[in-house]
Amino acid sequence: MTSSALVDWELAGRTARRLSGQGPETTREEAAAVVRELHEAAAAAVAHVEGLTGLHPVAGGPVPEVAVVDRPGWIDANTAGMAALMDPLVTALAERQDSRPGPLATAIGSRATGVQAGGLLAFLSSRVLGQYEIFGTGGRLLLVAPNIVDAERRLGVDPSDFRLWVCLHEVTHQLQFTAFPWLADHLEAQIAEFVDATDLSPDALRDRLSDLVRGLADAVRGGDDDEAGQGLMALVRDPEQRAVLDRVTAVMSLVEGHAEFVMDGVGPDVVPSVRTLRKRLAQRRKGRGPFDRVLRRLLGLEQKMKQYADGRHFVGGVVDLVGMDGFNRVWSGPETLPLVEELTDPARWVERVHGRPAVA
Repeated sequence: MTSSALVDWELAGRTARRLSGQGPETTREEAAAVVRELHEAAAAAVAHVEGLTGLHPVAGGPVPEVAVVDRPGWIDANTAGMAALMDPLVTALAERQDSRPGPLATAIGSRATGVQAGGLLAFLSSRVLGQYEIFGTGGRLLLVAPNIVDAERRLGVDPSDFRLWVCLHEVTHQLQFTAFPWLADHLEAQIAEFVDATDLSPDALRDRLSDLVRGLADAVRGGDDDEAGQGLMALVRDPEQRAVLDRVTAVMSLVEGHAEFVMDGVGPDVVPSVRTLRKRLAQRRKGRGPFDRVLRRLLGLEQKMKQYADGRHFVGGVVDLVGMDGFNRVWSGPETLPLVEELTDPARWVERVHGRPAVA
């Protein structure tokens, strides 16, 4: 049994492409220039990121592909990726069920969830600027050209600066996983452990989803319900799964915070308007209106923003205490990755990993 039994991914993709829109208007020449400049910016970013972090890809490793895509291209990549990621979970759940729904019920259910998944993918496809694909592709960097153009126009920033700045973030992710291949293996192992701890009945899942929906109502009024802010992660309450999610959250906060640190750390010599970009991007991440806030909470994007903030605080704090070389001990292996509680207290990580009190 595969994830297509629960989600009709083909329908999800068609729905998302229909709802996503094409993005800002550009001439053929303008579009070609954007694609060319994004490829150039991604190539230029590599030296800047390596110089600031002191990291380099493993010798002889695969060279990641850089793909400049439109919204449908991003949707196609992510429907395939989500299906592959969900297959182990769905298979594990199916093996534990005493009885399975008939083919008609399966078809109806998968189409319904396919439409819902398509709506969520459409929302994301209009907002994601870039993405480094970790699983299933051998590593590929996606840059979503229409969204980058739309963002730079809305923010009123210098296009060349903004495109390089976005590439610095995504190339940092690329370097993290090409310099330390064990990191992807570690995340895959955490996903496998999460699946092993999964034991949800349909009734329990429905009850938890109802709780989440009630909490989301507060988002329309601009409230700060903690559970709603976690989005779909709020559905997971099993202690073992929560422990796994804590570890995954710590890793993702690290990699996102590291990328944020690099974006700011290159300085105005590389990106002249970096301070303006940071200020205006922070405003963009707050969302646009009530509907936007609801979807952000449903998808857990509010939690994503917290990852950026906590991760950035951790990386900056550790670098302040032990320098970049001392910080790079974090990549030594799973045992040196930060714990969730260390994200907001970098000195605790320094004491644990370096074996001495942290002194600024």
